[in-house]
Amino acid sequence: MTTATQRQAPSSMGDRYETLRGMGSTLKLMTNNKVGFAGFLVVLIILVVTFIGPLIVPFDSTADVSQIYQPPSMQHLLGTDSAGRDVLIQIVHGGRDILIVGFLAAFVSTTIAVTLGSLSAFIGGRTDSLLTWIADMVLTIPQLPLLAVLAGVLRLNGQAAVALVIGLLFWPSLMRAVRAQALSLKERDYVESARALDLGTPHIVFREIAPNMAGYIAINFTLAVTGAMYASVGLILLGLVPLSGTNWGVMINLAWVGGAIFFPDSIWYIMAPILIIAIFQLGLVAMNRSLVEMFDPRLRRG
Repeated sequence: MTTATQRQAPSSMGDRYETLRGMGSTLKLMTNNKVGFAGFLVVLIILVVTFIGPLIVPFDSTADVSQIYQPPSMQHLLGTDSAGRDVLIQIVHGGRDILIVGFLAAFVSTTIAVTLGSLSAFIGGRTDSLLTWIADMVLTIPQLPLLAVLAGVLRLNGQAAVALVIGLLFWPSLMRAVRAQALSLKERDYVESARALDLGTPHIVFREIAPNMAGYIAINFTLAVTGAMYASVGLILLGLVPLSGTNWGVMINLAWVGGAIFFPDSIWYIMAPILIIAIFQLGLVAMNRSLVEMFDPRLRRG
């Protein structure tokens, strides 16, 4: 027993060292592009504030009619809303639901697109024609109106349900792009070798073709996150999903329903959730520059 434990300890320490080394190497690659690294920092800060901030900053839902639509001050850095509540606190507490839906929906749509696109290109024939036809059919239907109809028919009472519906509608365009990439990759020598060894379609698609599109997939995943966030906020703004808790979409909905647009002093309350979503998207788009260099050695700077 002692000998086995002694043998496992160096291995465990070695695995941790390799993990830390890999993280350090990834971070170093991110810093090669200054704009991309700045975007990465913006995304990281927003994620930390959104998921850790609520544990530090308590949420106060108490209304104070004497503080309605106050401009930014030392007491309220982003002013107050129609009930006199601090806008900055609502921003800190309001991002988690939107971000979770965005990442879950992007994961669903990206997984479907990569799987179907790779299979369509590799198998070809009738399978390719059928999958391409399905993607074209979904693309011909306006996504936002269809999403609104589905949200009105279905009961989207949770983040997972909203993310699933969004993810099931936003995959076709990426699927066609992945198919085009896979059509080129399937002619490579390593794919032909895998075919000759009869490794099977799942192995070839998910072990040989998909990993060689990792950079393209990662970049499109980040874009899918922002698209899903906008779709989620749009559903909340239109009142097609239950308004529960406090999130950036609910803030925009309450500002619209409450007529905040007619009050000149409400500009900070209206713009705060819109700006934080826009800044997060800008950070993701900028971060893509670093992701491109990470996955394409030809673009790395010496």
